[in-house]
Amino acid sequence: QVQLVESGGGLVQPGGSLKLSCVVSDRFFRFFSMAWYRQAPGKQRDLVASITGGGGTDYADSVKGRFTISRDNAKNTLYLQMISLKPEDTAVYYCNTASGSLAWGQGTQVIVSS
Repeated sequence: QVQLVESGGGLVQPGGSLKLSCVVSDRFFRFFSMAWYRQAPGKQRDLVASITGGGGTDYADSVKGRFTISRDNAKNTLYLQMISLKPEDTAVYYCNTASGSLAWGQGTQVIVSS
């Protein structure tokens, strides 16, 4: 079974930055369209950013210009660089395929608060 291991979350002040990582235990990672999702308390899980195997990217309107998704296929790793963080970015962040087809990992908590 493919495993997804997210890391890099934490507590950050508004306006701060964080970089999330997700290691994917599948040798075919480079072929997957991947995505970052987030789930705030009491809300549904939403797609935040996606990236194709070829590197094409797409973002939710709420994070455009502030978040950057990238991947390192040699390391089977997906990244999410987040800048200018806002309190409304507080959530548990998960990675998965762009269709959410894999078993979800434990996620990584991001808290934006002063």
